[in-house]
Amino acid sequence: MSRKYFGTDGVRGRVGETPITPDFVMHLGYAAGRVLAQAGQGERASVLIGKDTRISGYMLESALEAGLSAAGVDVLLLGPMPTPGVAYLTRALRAQAGVVISASHNPFEDNGIKFFSASGNKLSDEIELAIEAELDQPMRTMPSALLGKVKRVNDAAGRYIEFCKSAFPNELDLRGMKIVVDCAHGATYHVAPSVFHELGAEVIALGNQPDGLNINQGCGSTSPEALLAAVREFGADAGIALDGDGDRLMMADRSGRLFDGDQLVYAIAKFRQEQGFLKGGVVGTLMTNLAMEHALAKLGIPFARAKVGDRYVLELIHERGWQLGGENSGHILCLDRHTTGDGIISALQVLEALKLSGKSLSGFTQELVLYPQVLINVRVEKGFDFKSSAAVQEALAQAEQALDGEGRVLLRPSGTEPLLRVMVEGRDEEKVRHWAEILAATVREAVH
Repeated sequence: MSRKYFGTDGVRGRVGETPITPDFVMHLGYAAGRVLAQAGQGERASVLIGKDTRISGYMLESALEAGLSAAGVDVLLLGPMPTPGVAYLTRALRAQAGVVISASHNPFEDNGIKFFSASGNKLSDEIELAIEAELDQPMRTMPSALLGKVKRVNDAAGRYIEFCKSAFPNELDLRGMKIVVDCAHGATYHVAPSVFHELGAEVIALGNQPDGLNINQGCGSTSPEALLAAVREFGADAGIALDGDGDRLMMADRSGRLFDGDQLVYAIAKFRQEQGFLKGGVVGTLMTNLAMEHALAKLGIPFARAKVGDRYVLELIHERGWQLGGENSGHILCLDRHTTGDGIISALQVLEALKLSGKSLSGFTQELVLYPQVLINVRVEKGFDFKSSAAVQEALAQAEQALDGEGRVLLRPSGTEPLLRVMVEGRDEEKVRHWAEILAATVREAVH
């Protein structure tokens, strides 16, 4: 069955437009509460709510709280909390589910609702479909004596900081390292700097003054220019750029060179193989750079591609019985450390490799030279089918013929925004950019 509201990463949209409205979100909270209460085997269900720093989070938190309470579910409020922090605390506090109010790397005008199960994983398709079915039913508030209660978890940030630190070896510290940490004015602003500082690093914090409107604005993993400049200015050993909800990561080395998710996953895989604790291989996506696949092969590390989206990477990791995977966008999964993608914990895995090797990020990954890859996002009408456009298909065939086995072309609808992602990759940068621009222009013409 196809979902009506849930996308690849929960329910997301522009605030004030369906489905991100107070009335719908209250009904969503009620529907989720009903489904979770029924799955609770007679015990009173409890649900955690965390959020990023968007101003709309206050409104949506109240709406969710009302809906869950109306369904007879107790609510634990975490306040601003990274998405992976909510996943961890859902498990640690033995809640039936965790809810995150966030639109991740999107601008502040957007927001979304995503859920974690009691085990700290994304909800199964069956549970999401059950919630959607419940949304079609009218709300019926529980009798007053059975309404859910609400309380705030005052030590949520401290608990999560300790969990992140536990992902770094006890016998190791970050003393002697100067690190720039860009929190994107998002949910990690009060967490990430403390993690690295408490492990011994000298920390220069950027993007740690959220005002409700500046999340992801000219900062963080989607706009790393400020990070790169700060690394150079302060002579830092490394830079860490997180996104608004803390599940994406980009890093910089001491020269101010940026490293994406592909390069960071490679660094973690290489280190784990050297240390003898890499389990199986690595999962990437259709967007993973071809050079990374080739570099892993030289190390004898198996590689598999999943559809784009961290939930699909997670599914394939589980299917293969492996532990490591990620996307070039910076979602990195280290399943021996956490159940979900976590920017802070992933950064710690890379820093462990640098600390023990004594090398910079450039030095540690010098044999991986990414092929030129051009990605152009083209805004399209909802439901636009590029496969049915003769002009787009003709341009696609011409591009593939021109690359002649020396590259890849990928057209992919975004799972979270009305965009078609046009990606061309190959050894010849000029040819790659030429065909990416032609394909993007052809798509724009087909849309209009």
